[in-house]
Amino acid sequence: MSQSNRARHGRPAHHWRRDLVELAALFTAVAVADAVANLIGHGPDGPALLVISALALAATAGFHTWWARRHGHAPPPAGDTGARPAAEGRPAGHSPEAGRSERDGDAASTLWRMRTTVKDEPGSLASLCAALAGRRVDILSLQTHPLADGTVDEFLLRAPGSLTADEITRAVSLAGGVSTWIERADAHDLVDAPTRVLGLATRTALDPAELPLALRQLLGRCTIRSLPAKPAGGGRGPEPVPVEGALEDTVMRLRAPEGGVITVERAYLPFTPTEFARARALVELDSRLGPRIPDGQHVLTLPEGNDIMVRRVDTGDLAAARAMHERCSRRTLDMRYHGPVGDADRYLNHLLSPRFGRTLAAQTPSGRVVGLGHLLWDGDETEVALLVEDAWQRRGVGAELLGRLVAMAVEAGCESVYAVTQASNTGMVAAMRGLGLPLDYQIEEGTLVVTARLGAAATPALPPHDATAQHLGGRGHRD
Repeated sequence: MSQSNRARHGRPAHHWRRDLVELAALFTAVAVADAVANLIGHGPDGPALLVISALALAATAGFHTWWARRHGHAPPPAGDTGARPAAEGRPAGHSPEAGRSERDGDAASTLWRMRTTVKDEPGSLASLCAALAGRRVDILSLQTHPLADGTVDEFLLRAPGSLTADEITRAVSLAGGVSTWIERADAHDLVDAPTRVLGLATRTALDPAELPLALRQLLGRCTIRSLPAKPAGGGRGPEPVPVEGALEDTVMRLRAPEGGVITVERAYLPFTPTEFARARALVELDSRLGPRIPDGQHVLTLPEGNDIMVRRVDTGDLAAARAMHERCSRRTLDMRYHGPVGDADRYLNHLLSPRFGRTLAAQTPSGRVVGLGHLLWDGDETEVALLVEDAWQRRGVGAELLGRLVAMAVEAGCESVYAVTQASNTGMVAAMRGLGLPLDYQIEEGTLVVTARLGAAATPALPPHDATAQHLGGRGHRD
């Protein structure tokens, strides 16, 4: 059987040269021992020296045997190509110790979002990746945004926890990256870009009120404002933009489906043409689908036994909302709008438009609207506002609307909501407190701003029906 066959069957492969050397060494040792015995044996102390020599030889042999057994797993000589028994092998891959080290490193790792600009030439991206690898930084995802004079590369990185943002930026700069921007990321950023864009498109298709939120999630921290073509109360509208929109460094302007202008501003980072094209595609999708509102309504039984229905409304319910305003007292309207209200049309078109937020209406079985609740996108903040008809105050209507609005804000990913009212409006304060969320209060010249911090909290439970007092109010817009 050849050496390769013996190795394949797990048997050690011997070499005849090694056996020949060992045999020659043995004969040499016997010859030397015989010469020494003859020399010593003829002396006066010959027998004693022979016994001592035999004991020393036996001790040396015993030590050699013990040493060979203790270190029997030493690596073979370089020329030994024979296979090892299966018991001595180890599965391919990392050892358990290495796996534990990697897990410990992952536990201390940090996610980063980074954007940098490199020259549009072969090898530039490879140099950048090599610099990150030298710092033990793992690239989880990469998007490229071609420009006229270079390429913007956007990374999602996992770096050792001890590595700071400045150290990563310095390594990228030495590799040729310029205009580098970096910030902490979280687990939500692990979703790949196509999946995220498709999800935002689905949300926009189902509900036109999702468009501002979809743009904010698509483009990161930015301020989004919708300007109607004809402002409430008259006046000159915004300057028109081309059909394809306009991009100016950190500001993009898009033509809104209803004829106004959507302005998106991100002061800390310029927009790329790729981001502009994605935003324009979302707005075009919303425009092609036209006016729409999600179906769905909920019947609420008040403590006194009356049933009311809560549903989404938009500008198609303008007549019913105007009729409710006409039934409200002057004091109720003053508390709601913080001053005299001459014409409800100045506010209602804006408030009911899904472009500026979401509106819930409480109506009786006969279809009469008795309460309105608004969730308004105010730049990068979110406002809640309520108006309840006088005859339906103190009956839980406002608390029901507020609880559902805050639940919608949590679902939309808002970090907080605020309500603006008069300092004397204890009803609105009681309704906000009934949410069971952390609240911040700011009072200035009789105006009270109550901010509820939502954070990562789950959808809040609806407040009790008796939490709403008279004159629930809020501000429909910021002046």
